[in-house]
Amino acid sequence: MSTVLLLGKSIAMGVAIAAPLGPIGALCIQRTLARGFATGVAGGLGTALADASYAAAAAAGFATFAAVLQKISGPLGLVGGAFLLWLAWRGWPRAGGGAVRAAAAPEVRGLWATTLTTFALTMTNPATILSFAAIFAGLGLARTASVGASVTVVAGVFAGSMLWWVFLSGLVAALHHRLPEAFAQWTARISSVMMGAFGIWALWHALT
Repeated sequence: MSTVLLLGKSIAMGVAIAAPLGPIGALCIQRTLARGFATGVAGGLGTALADASYAAAAAAGFATFAAVLQKISGPLGLVGGAFLLWLAWRGWPRAGGGAVRAAAAPEVRGLWATTLTTFALTMTNPATILSFAAIFAGLGLARTASVGASVTVVAGVFAGSMLWWVFLSGLVAALHHRLPEAFAQWTARISSVMMGAFGIWALWHALT
């Protein structure tokens, strides 16, 4: 497989993993509405780094990667489910809270905290892990062998994921001022409900 084709497949995989509107996508939209474009991209960076980490592990040995995922899916489900429930509780808009008011200029410390939180959420999200393994195998990336090809896969997955989050954050930020004030509050509520539902599903799946 040529380097260009491999890079194209890897970028497509990064987009395919990131694009479905799950709990991480909802969280990105909520944060962009509440704190601006930079915060949305900071969260996307955490997800892209997590996706690249899984790509690196898979490229190093897909069979071993899949076997390890199967063994640790239960503990990851418990951690990820509890994390999602905590984010759902924290993200629910409250009277007098600042969850739905756009911040003028997020601090660098806050942006790094957003990146680390989203990285941890992505790394422990069972749905992301399972879809990652399925798409990785479906695109034929499981047969990647050389070091150069592995680097290309990891770079492509990171680039594809990051491109999606920059696009989504930019789109939400651009439309923010054209939307009614209640939109941000309802988005925060829907995001919290979605994360709570995914959290309950993850806990149930891990325990059963």
